Amino acid sequence: MKLSHFNFNLPKELLAEYPAENRDESRLMVLNRKEQKIEHKQFKDLIDYFEPNDVMVLNNTKVFPARLYGNKEKTGARIEVFLLRELNSETRLWDVLVDPARKIRIGNKLYFGDDESLVAEVIDNTTSRGRTLRFLYDGSYDEFRQKLTDLGETPLPKYIKRETEPEDEERYQTIYAKNEGAVAAPTAGLHFSKHLMKRLEIKGVDFSEITLHVGLGTFNPVEVEDLSKHKMDSEEAYITAKAAEVINAGIKNKRRICAVGTTVMRALESSVSSEKTLNEFRGWTNKFIFPPYDFSIANSMITNFHTPKSTLLMMVSAFAGHDLIKEAYEEAVKEKYKFYSYGDAMLIL
Repeated sequence: MKLSHFNFNLPKELLAEYPAENRDESRLMVLNRKEQKIEHKQFKDLIDYFEPNDVMVLNNTKVFPARLYGNKEKTGARIEVFLLRELNSETRLWDVLVDPARKIRIGNKLYFGDDESLVAEVIDNTTSRGRTLRFLYDGSYDEFRQKLTDLGETPLPKYIKRETEPEDEERYQTIYAKNEGAVAAPTAGLHFSKHLMKRLEIKGVDFSEITLHVGLGTFNPVEVEDLSKHKMDSEEAYITAKAAEVINAGIKNKRRICAVGTTVMRALESSVSSEKTLNEFRGWTNKFIFPPYDFSIANSMITNFHTPKSTLLMMVSAFAGHDLIKEAYEEAVKEKYKFYSYGDAMLIL
């Protein structure tokens, strides 16, 4: 498969700027791979497709407020700093992206907050927009992290053109988010409400939580026509022995194993045993899944509607079949489904 196979025309008005008013009332397109059939539902109808002891695998990563605004010393120019990952907690070194990048050179200092109590010094260039910053702050590590949280804002994706609003802090986070470390939400999980989770639990559906800290690599464009030459950014993932046990019991009993999101699917496929069961995992994964691909763990998935030519669309195509996804996306555009992070959902059976 080539990059051009994943291009399609997406009208601008179908990009979701805001989420559905109620999480579980997003629209849900249901794809049945066996019958090659498409149905239109609401997300809360999901419960009708699952039975007792089926397993839903959730990504419990938590988005941190990764976008900060500082001022450059001397000129006072406003600079956006996007925190990617902490490199060293003792020396307070961080990998970041800066915008506009051309103004930010090694040795520059940036000042944050009205009182300028947080300062960062640029100590390295990593990519055209990437920098390594050393933060300077009078206080303990916990106080420093709290300061980052206080000054940061919810890192909505760049294609959402509006300003971040207070509601985004809660809505751009799954209700089961626990382990802080993501700079983008695992968006398939945003559709779950407390009420729907409770109903699934009462029905007897089992939940297994894993962690994959979503990085900005999720949004990186693929720039090579030959997909085998694309390199994915690495993301940190954790699968506990307990989480693997729940999933492996489901596999053994031939239950439905549902990956809630592409992040879950990537984590699961990064830790498969020779018997096609799931191993415990702690580390980094840069797994890139595109057609043709033989999936080992999940036999169903929930996902949002993705951008043309994205690695996420490629994974979904590998799972559902390229022709069915093509047909589903044409239908989604025609039926005016909402796309991307705050958009509608798809269940693939």
